[in-house]
Amino acid sequence: MRVDESRIEEYQKDGVTVLRGVFDDWVETLRRGVERNLADPGPYTKGYTPEGGSGRFFGDYCNWQRIAEYEDFVRHSCAGAIAGQLMRARHVRFFHEHVLVKEPVTEERTPWHHDAPYYGVATTQSCSLWIPLDPVSQDICPEFVAGSHRWGRVFLPRMFSGEDYIRADDDHEPIPDFDHHRGDFDIRAWELAPGDAIAFAFLTVHGAPPNLSPTRRRRAFSARFVGEDATYAVRSGRTSPPFPELVGRLKDGDPLDVPEFPIVWEAS
Repeated sequence: MRVDESRIEEYQKDGVTVLRGVFDDWVETLRRGVERNLADPGPYTKGYTPEGGSGRFFGDYCNWQRIAEYEDFVRHSCAGAIAGQLMRARHVRFFHEHVLVKEPVTEERTPWHHDAPYYGVATTQSCSLWIPLDPVSQDICPEFVAGSHRWGRVFLPRMFSGEDYIRADDDHEPIPDFDHHRGDFDIRAWELAPGDAIAFAFLTVHGAPPNLSPTRRRRAFSARFVGEDATYAVRSGRTSPPFPELVGRLKDGDPLDVPEFPIVWEAS
């Protein structure tokens, strides 16, 4: 899978780009996996819809080793090759998968955030591929603040319920109120078809609207990757995903050379 150089340049400059049709052949496989995941949630599953709310906002991650469809995608799709080219990495490790489903008439939005502060990993080479499994109109597409990965700022991670994590890191600051200053930023969203992908860096700020459609689901599978400079990072507070199985096996600054993070692509 060859990524056009213009997309790579856009990714490097803006921290986000859209790729059309790159996972058309994997849509049905991932749909089966997501339905299996919905029927049999993992230990980290979250339901973000309050009691009595409409619709359903479902999230889960770190199930790729128990859901065959996810593992098939991780090991055999071109996702690692795409991420490697966008990151300009020599090799690519799979970090984790994240499934987010907003059923029809789900009023909860995904708050503005960037992913890096949640993670117990330090890296300058990162790529998430957000893959819609249903048609996505622009009004329910995740939104991305272009160029925010180059600001040199780290925002306090926020739960999808809207509450901030408790962190002692001095370099974390509250996230700005993007909704009330939208005209000050280059905010991007797209109309997407199943099998398209939005690629974005871990430091790119993003959020997502509710899904107020009375009939259309918004199922999405995200695959997250890191390059060769990624190391394990011990944070002052909890991380998401937590990876409790790594405590005592990896120290701060160690390379991610464990089976949980397999190498899925290497540059020829």
